[in-house]
Amino acid sequence: MKKSISFQDILLNQLQVPIRLLESYKSLNLNEKEVMVILHIYRFLNENNDFPTPGDLAYYLSFGEKECSDILRKLIQRNLISIEQTENESHQISEAYSLNPLWNKLFEEEVEEKVEKTEDGTIFVLFEQEFGRPLSPFEIEMINVWLDEDNILPSLIKAALRESVLMGKLNFKYIDRILRDWKKKGIHSVDQAREASKQFHNNQGSKQSAPSKKRDTSFYYNWLEEGE
Repeated sequence: MKKSISFQDILLNQLQVPIRLLESYKSLNLNEKEVMVILHIYRFLNENNDFPTPGDLAYYLSFGEKECSDILRKLIQRNLISIEQTENESHQISEAYSLNPLWNKLFEEEVEEKVEKTEDGTIFVLFEQEFGRPLSPFEIEMINVWLDEDNILPSLIKAALRESVLMGKLNFKYIDRILRDWKKKGIHSVDQAREASKQFHNNQGSKQSAPSKKRDTSFYYNWLEEGE
């Protein structure tokens, strides 16, 4: 008679894998083989084997020890895993894998997103300060669309607001045009927006036909020097 597997056996034979790793490994330029190596290291660490060999890992993988060794080397070079030295009470030195560099990369982004979310409320205050009046319901809705539907970071919306102020075109249509142009160009951070703005203003300056008519664009860079 075939023995049935108990629910308790299944519960005891599990490994808790961070969902963020499964959702975001592509953004770290990891492939599936590299993720499997990471997951097996994670599994060995949970089983108190702090430094499994490439052979130990390859035993459970569909590729060989050499390829596993190459993947480990690349992960270390890219600062996704590290090797740390530990010393016991007898002053014996041992080595152990650490996945802390990977967790930091994955969850630092999440912390930044939470910080950005706390800025949502200040966005409306900032717009009212720049426009010198309360925002209309339509304008409030437009900001909410940028935040919630377009998933634009508050810092990037602030950057577009600054750009519109410096260009002397303080209106929502112009700000929306800036944000949509940035999105079309793949600009998703303030650093990228700074670079795009510099290039734009440099190009505008180079189009002037005569030096005497060249406009001083130095003041356009004020916001570029500010922090996010």
